Amino acid sequence: MAPQNRLQELRKQIDPINLQILELLNKRATIAREIGEVQQELGTTYYDPEREAQMLTELQQVNEGPFSNDTIKKLFSEIFHATLNLHEQDARQKILVQRKDPNQHTHIEFDNGLTIGNDTFEIIAGPCAVESYEQMDEVAAALSERGVKMIRGMGYKPRTSPYDFQGLGEEGLKIARQVANKYDMVVISEVLDQSLIPMMDEYVDAFWVGARNMQNAFLLRALGKQRKPVLLKRGFGATLKEFIYAAEYIMSSGNDQIILMERGIRTFVQETRNTLDISAVPLLKQETHLPIIVDISHSAGRRDIANPLGRVARVSGADGLMVEVHPNPDVAMSDAKQQLNLNQFNELMDDIDSISVRYKAPTV
Repeated sequence: MAPQNRLQELRKQIDPINLQILELLNKRATIAREIGEVQQELGTTYYDPEREAQMLTELQQVNEGPFSNDTIKKLFSEIFHATLNLHEQDARQKILVQRKDPNQHTHIEFDNGLTIGNDTFEIIAGPCAVESYEQMDEVAAALSERGVKMIRGMGYKPRTSPYDFQGLGEEGLKIARQVANKYDMVVISEVLDQSLIPMMDEYVDAFWVGARNMQNAFLLRALGKQRKPVLLKRGFGATLKEFIYAAEYIMSSGNDQIILMERGIRTFVQETRNTLDISAVPLLKQETHLPIIVDISHSAGRRDIANPLGRVARVSGADGLMVEVHPNPDVAMSDAKQQLNLNQFNELMDDIDSISVRYKAPTV
């Protein structure tokens, strides 16, 4: 047979094999999807590394060439990876925090009229930690003058060193509640452990999950059984996917009143405490229907760049920002370098108020 004719004959043999491979790949994907549904019912994960390794080993044991075992491993690893992506796409369509409609937005409403997520830009402010009634009263008066309706009432402070100031505990929460009532403000405070929820529930209007606890599934599930809003901070080493699934722990447990907070991630930069990932704001707006706040204090860890970060947060499309304010930051018992004094806070508010344009992320 002439070479040209043989070439055509061989190509004719390849074409139906390609179609058979395509049919088998889609059949495999369909079965894998069914496996994923069963795993979801069982509460197990889609990815099973031991199962994958076993399949690759069995394929290499029966391989007779001409492909090498290394090539077979690469080919099937790619198939396994594509199947895993299919599972993840299916899961994304089912998770509760995922935006299903462009007009789907969660609004967090409080008794004093504060609403977060309704196309306004709200401020959450206050000292790093409650130190005294006088301190909280002075700050709250200044915040109230600028229309701030939510104050930080940190009774417990998770610190890197066990020897640093850890907060006043319940006494600090009592002070925060008294001051908030005086100025018609709502209180938000960090809950470090699920055992503290019943006690804190008497004093706070919203619970706050700190960066260290973002993936504490037991705490997240416990807060999911509460009726009060939950502010969830992104961990400094967490991906946006991990952040979204942390929120899903809360919502899947029954509480849909969730506020996300971008507080910066750890990078190689040494000039700031963390690096503010402002790209997270529009991305989370696209992916979820939850409001998002930007923490300009913990992201930078320094007060001298608070104003430009505040302006960036304003135009990014965020629903507000959090900033630490203290009557005399130099003598603050925690995070002195990042807290603003009252004059600096008013300058920040003037800066933010001067910006009228906010970015609106396209929804998908």
